[in-house]
Amino acid sequence: MKLKAQIMDEAALGRALMRISHEINEHNRGVDNIVLVGVRRRGEPIARRIRENIRKIEDKEIPCGSLDIRFYRDDLSRLSPQPETKRADLPFAVTDRDVVLCDDVIYTGRTARAAIEAIFSLGRPRSIQLAVLVDRGHRELPIRPDYVGKNIPTSRSELVEVRLPEFDGETGVFLMDLSE
Repeated sequence: MKLKAQIMDEAALGRALMRISHEINEHNRGVDNIVLVGVRRRGEPIARRIRENIRKIEDKEIPCGSLDIRFYRDDLSRLSPQPETKRADLPFAVTDRDVVLCDDVIYTGRTARAAIEAIFSLGRPRSIQLAVLVDRGHRELPIRPDYVGKNIPTSRSELVEVRLPEFDGETGVFLMDLSE
């Protein structure tokens, strides 16, 4: 795998997440009924950053949790013969709430579909919205994010890699060439 380009640096990533935070607030006419759910792994710190941004914007704490969607994936058997699942870490109920699913990259839509299914297994939310840092295209399912930090047209031989300090020791979005 070879680095082709850095798409976003730390500052650009921060600006994109701040814009998403404002859009969530505006679209929902406030954040009183919002809960944030980060899709494990990189969706978790993205959800926490959005929560912190909203706290700065609105001076309100909104609930934030995380969701392990591996059990709900349609390609479960290809990931591992015995996948380990941690399910959900949601210190709140989703029923009648406006759930904002947060993830780093949307590609085929299969992760988002699995996350939606996982949310419904926990209750019946009033709405489910999807916030992603990067939309790289190539959807296989009719799923479209409500909030997007950056659209990055890619080929299937490329990978969009979001690096966050919690996992990678650095912050940025990188385009990688898989054909190398």
